[in-house]
Parts: sequence; C-alpha cells; structure tokens
Amino acid sequence: MKARALQVCGTGSGVGKSVLVCALCRIFLQEGYRVAPFKAQNMALNSFVTKEKGEIGRAQAVQAQACRIEPSVDMNPVLIKPTSDVGAQVVVLGKPIGNMNALRYTRYKSRLVKVVKQSYRRLASNYELVIIEGAGSPAEINLKSHDIVNLKMAFYAKAPVILIGDIDRGGFFAWIVGTLELLTPRERGLIKGVIINKFRGDINLLKGGIDFLEKRTGVKVLGVIPYYRDIKIPEEDAVPLDSLKYGNSRRRKLRIDVVYLPHISNFTDFDAMEKETDVDLRYVTSAGQLGGADLIIIPGTKNTIADLNYLKQAGFDGKISSLMRKNNKTCLLGICGGYQMLGRWIKDPQHLESGLNQISGLGFLPVETILKTEKVLAQVEARERVSALTVCGYEIHHGQTSFSGPCKPVFEVYSCGGKNKKYAEGAQSPDGRIWGTYIHGIFDAGPFRRHFLNRIRKRKGWPALAGKIDFNPDREFNKLAQLIRENIDLPALFNILIKGLN
Repeated sequence: MKARALQVCGTGSGVGKSVLVCALCRIFLQEGYRVAPFKAQNMALNSFVTKEKGEIGRAQAVQAQACRIEPSVDMNPVLIKPTSDVGAQVVVLGKPIGNMNALRYTRYKSRLVKVVKQSYRRLASNYELVIIEGAGSPAEINLKSHDIVNLKMAFYAKAPVILIGDIDRGGFFAWIVGTLELLTPRERGLIKGVIINKFRGDINLLKGGIDFLEKRTGVKVLGVIPYYRDIKIPEEDAVPLDSLKYGNSRRRKLRIDVVYLPHISNFTDFDAMEKETDVDLRYVTSAGQLGGADLIIIPGTKNTIADLNYLKQAGFDGKISSLMRKNNKTCLLGICGGYQMLGRWIKDPQHLESGLNQISGLGFLPVETILKTEKVLAQVEARERVSALTVCGYEIHHGQTSFSGPCKPVFEVYSCGGKNKKYAEGAQSPDGRIWGTYIHGIFDAGPFRRHFLNRIRKRKGWPALAGKIDFNPDREFNKLAQLIRENIDLPALFNILIKGLN
C-alpha cells in the first residue's frame, strides 16, 4: 500500500459524513493529490451502477465525482440494501450474493474482511490519498466485535480519524463526549480532530462549548461548518424533511407528488427536477395527501411486492385511479419498481420477494413483469421516442417486463454497458399520460427534463418555459470545498494527515 489515508467517522447516522468526505476529496484534489473515496460497507437503498456493471452506494459514486475519477466497486466493496425491517440483500464487489437476516449476515461478515482489505489495497496502490468513510457510529457496543467499516478499518489503513457531529439536532456535546468515552484508550488514540456540523447562529456563542470539549477530551475542534441551503450535493439515504411538504409559493408551479414507499430507493432520480423553478415536489406518505398533483410518481423500491401490497392496503391504488379518471391533465409515472407496479401482473416464480407466485399490479399499463434471479446492472444511453432527446442513466433491477396489450415504448436504447445495443425500453399509454421506465437518472438530462415538464405545462394550458443551464455538480463540489476551507483549520488537518498515526 502506498497511499496515505484519512477516515471520517460520525457520532451517528446522518450527521454529515458523506458530504464531508465529498468536500475533503475535492479539497485534496485541488491541492494536487490523486485521491479516492472508500467505504468498506454501506447500508443504503440509493445505489449506482459502475461501468464495470457493479452496484455500489450512490454516496461513493458522488464522492468519486468529487475526485473527478470513475466510480469502481472497490470504493464500496460491500453494499447492504434493506428489503425489510430484519432482512437485506447483500452486494459484494458489485454483485448480489443473496438475501440475509441480521444474524446470518453477522456470521457471514468474517468472510468479507479479506474482500474489504483487498479492495482497499487496490485503491491505495493506485492513488496517493484515500478518504475513508465510516458508518453510523464507531462506538456501537453491539457491533464493534465484528466491525469491518469503522475503527478496525482505520487501524488497517493506518488512518487518523476525524469525528463529525450534527449540532443542529441537539445533544452535540454529549454525543462527542459519549462516543469517545465508549472507545478503548487505543481506539481513542485514533481520533485526531472533531468537526461541528450544521451550526446556526453566532459562532461566538460556541466558544465556551469548544473550550470545554477540547479540555474534556483532549481532542482539537478543527472547525464549525455552518448550516447551508445553497449547495446541492445529493443526499445519501434520507429524503430531506423539507420535501415532505410543498414550498411556500404554488403559483404557476407544477405540483409533483412522489409516493414515499416503505422501501423507497434511488429517490435521487428527482433531485434535478426538484431544483426547477416551476416545480413544487414533495413526498407523500398517505393516500389522503394526494390530490391536485399534476404528476404522480411511483419511484424505485427494493421490495416491489411488499410495497405494492402497501399501496393497496393504504388506499393509494383507489385514490390514484380516481384522480386519473377525474382529471385528464394528471400524469402518472413509474420508475423501475414503480414501473413494475403500474402493470397488470408481477410474477415471482422463484419467490425472490414473497411466497406468492404472482400478484396483480395496479393495472395502469398493459405490461407484465417476471422477477428473475439474475440482476440487470448496466449504464445506458437512450433516446426518447417522442422528443428524440437523449438521456443517460442506469438500469438496476431483477424483473423482465413485457407488453400484454396495446402499448408504446418510451425510449430507444442505443448503448448498454458501454456497447452498441438497440432495444425498445419502457411503456406508455396511447395518450402519453401514463408511462414507466427502468432507467434511473433520466431527469438529470436538462433538455429532456425541460421538455418533459413543458408537456405537462401544455396539458394545463400554460406556456412552455425555456430550459435553464444544466445543473453543474462540479461547481457545487467547488462551492462545498470553499465553504469547508473557510470554516475549518486546514493547516491542522494537513498536519494530522502528514503525521498519520505516528
């Protein structure tokens, strides 16, 4: 191994580890390092398909983007995708190896230590610096004995650790002190700095707390990152709370409702759409919240059959049917698992998701899906049939869907997995109001996104809007890096990196 390493751990999940890793990746890139991200094990429903046709956590793909390098399975060798409250699909080096409950996976984890170390070594031999992301908290007593992602990984990589906590949630000082208290003296020796995240207000009010923390723990506070709203970095695996309600102004805006499924996945499909100035997008959690939407979206899911049953039991099926029947301007879209649900039948002969051989779908499209063991993982490029505009995205699914009645494809795929391939993809109703597709990421393409939204505006009798400049993630990474530079002690951070664990 040649590379230096730095690890970012958190006081818990959702405190900002993934975004801080993005920032550090971009900062060190700007400083001239060849840098790569690494997370040994990620539990997430938002995933990404690499060019080598492997599945990794979307957060690591975003971090690779911050490094301006191609994502690879070595950046996230183990991905856990929950399928229920007690079970998950386990993905190793980009390929699913089966579903496991927590106990079985815990026993299986010892076999993954070698895999994780090999992936890290490959990265460390090709890059000068690896920024390692931890998972949850490094102080989980029930998990430490079989840890493969937090401090055992730091010891292996000889990586000093930065501990980040979210002060906006409250209890920050107790979280930091409590985390350090639960570590052994040897483990505490890894923690070289603390970062306070999402601070609102006058930083002078923090001085007493910072002085106490440094005196109490002996660990330097490297900086305080302010709460921000104007930097758009994709969320890892949690829908922002602000998206559960509409914005303050609905005037002349398209209302888009995304059904918040119990096993929702890849909701980042809608990030770019949510940023459009003429869109109010929210996630709805009950059928009663539907009504008045111009577009209803059923998103991807990690358990199609379970979430289809949920839609029926919660009354979404009847409510959506009523809205589509009463208002001929309302549109309906299904992506991946949502596409499968829009069909007439989902068949599961190998019982991959349930004990049922088949289940009736919502019946909005004349298509049928058969769930198969082999998982489709591929980056694709396609052209929409109506507009002839191109989209780039990825397919990630177990199902194979075919027409069972009059229907039209949505896209013509012309590249799949980096190879020239031609096939029709997706399905749409004759009037174009209802359509489904397996392709994730279609709305990242600005011209197609604007054309799609303008079609809905036309149905409402509204004028079309001109497309705006495409969202530029590279610019956002630079904004994030600048924010971090301005609010942390960068020389101290570099000193920690250079000293390592010596």
